[in-house]
Order: sequence, then structure tokens, then C-alpha cells
Amino acid sequence: MNDNAMSIPHLVMNASFVVQLVMLLLAVGSILSWIVIFQRGIAIRRAQNEYAQFEETFWSGVDLNELYREIPTDDPRHGAEHVFQAGFREFNRLMPKTRNTSTILEGVQRSMRVAWSREEDRLTQHLVFLATVASASPYIGLFGTVWGIMGSFQSLSMTQQATLATVAPWIAEALIATAMGLFAAIPAVIFYNRLSNSAGRLLGKYEDFAEEFHAILHRNLQGRDSASS
Repeated sequence: MNDNAMSIPHLVMNASFVVQLVMLLLAVGSILSWIVIFQRGIAIRRAQNEYAQFEETFWSGVDLNELYREIPTDDPRHGAEHVFQAGFREFNRLMPKTRNTSTILEGVQRSMRVAWSREEDRLTQHLVFLATVASASPYIGLFGTVWGIMGSFQSLSMTQQATLATVAPWIAEALIATAMGLFAAIPAVIFYNRLSNSAGRLLGKYEDFAEEFHAILHRNLQGRDSASS
């Protein structure tokens, strides 16, 4: 048996059209999943750093009005800073219009919830693609393997004598599709779980911040009502 005939490049190049199409699909899926992994990893790491910096500034005792004014209105913010900006903007909008504490706090909470939802979409962007690659790749690879083995049996039925040298290249060619499916799926499922967990923890911190900020505004409004009465 020629060693070159059993090399992976040779097997791939001589595979049937369907198996080659499966391999190409898996290769593209693997490359795109690694792009998503790096992009999402960098984005989440940046979001964690931004949250740490903003949290330190927020709890340093800075005046909330001053902190809000320091945020440019034409510069889109992310993370907890976005939640704070949305909530405090609604607070300033409602304060001159009503004296009802519940109305103001409900408006603030509603604005922060919308901002939080947008942050959730931003942090989990493209993660569903990783989940799709992780779940579908093994089955796509298995389809390629089954198709390749079916082709090998059809070819064997046309020969007078079946030997290992005849069968091995066909079986090896078919199994490459399964290997590529696993190669695409394993990193995708590992990093999907890791990135989803990191995004979930960060979103939990945003939610905790929103609750704490809501409590601060509630205490301020209670102090205002007490002073006016």
C-alpha cells in the first residue's frame, strides 16, 4: 500500500464530492467559530475591565450629577455605565414633571431594564453560532462518514476481491469527516460554555448595580420628600 495514498491531504483530495463538501463546511464552521471565540473573548474581557473601572469611580463618593455630566451624550456607553446613564437620564427627565416617587422609580427601573437588555444582546452576540457549531458539527461529520462508507461498499461490490489495501483508503477517507466534525465541535462547546458563563456573571453584576443604583435614588427621593414635608 502506497503511504502517500493514506496521507490526509491525498485522502481529502480524492474523496467523493459529497464528503469533500462536508469537509469544506466543517472547515469553514471551525474557522468562523475560532473568529467568534477570539472576538467574544476580547469583548467580554474589555467589558469586565470597563465595569471594574466604572464601579471604582461610582463608589468613590463622586457626585452622581457630576458623574453623569462627564459622560458625553454623543458617545455610546456600555455595561454598567450604560445602565447608569439610562437610569439617571430618566430620573432627571421625570423629576421636574412629577412629585410621585413611585412614578419616578418605575421609569428609572424601566429605562435601566431596557439598557440591561441591550447589554445582554451585546455580550451574547454570536454565541448562538458557537452553540450551533458545537451541536451540529458531529452530526455533519457523521453524515460525511456514512456517505463515504456507503460509497466504499458500492465500489467494493464492483470488484472481484476485497483486500485491506482496497478498503482502507475508503474507510480512512470517510472517518476524516467525523474527525473534522469533532475538531470543530469540541472547541466550540468548550468556549461556548466558558464565554456564556463569563457573560452571565457580568450581566449579573450589571443587574446588581442597577438594584443598588435604584436603592440610592429611592433614598434620595425619600430624603427630598422628608425635607419638603
